[in-house]
Amino acid sequence: MKRIITALLVATTFALGGLSLTACSPTEGSAPVAAVDFTADTVVIDVRTPEEFTTGHLTGSVNIDWEGAEFMQAIDSLDKSAHYVVYCRSGNRAGKALDMMMSMGFLNVQNLGSVDEAAATTGLAVVTD
Repeated sequence: MKRIITALLVATTFALGGLSLTACSPTEGSAPVAAVDFTADTVVIDVRTPEEFTTGHLTGSVNIDWEGAEFMQAIDSLDKSAHYVVYCRSGNRAGKALDMMMSMGFLNVQNLGSVDEAAATTGLAVVTD
């Protein structure tokens, strides 16, 4: 009986679009984008911790730690009309940062999801310099 109930729950979950793991996925309305209007003027922001950043980040990206005390001040000092793409480990913090930036008046911000998704989308290399 347990197997039948488990099978029904799994089938129902997938039929309804799968599971949503908020802690590991982008926030509602800020899912990673499939394509990026990426230009030389695009600013790439890694919102992971400095420790995570040193393990591998996109070439030319700027590290602004979502969890850091200076996040709001650093973001507020940016040009709100510029184009920004944001990524993190899974897309969750990038989604939160995107939502925050949009609420602060930023006009063109995109969530690239994880560092691997961001690298694939932009074509930028992951480096450890």
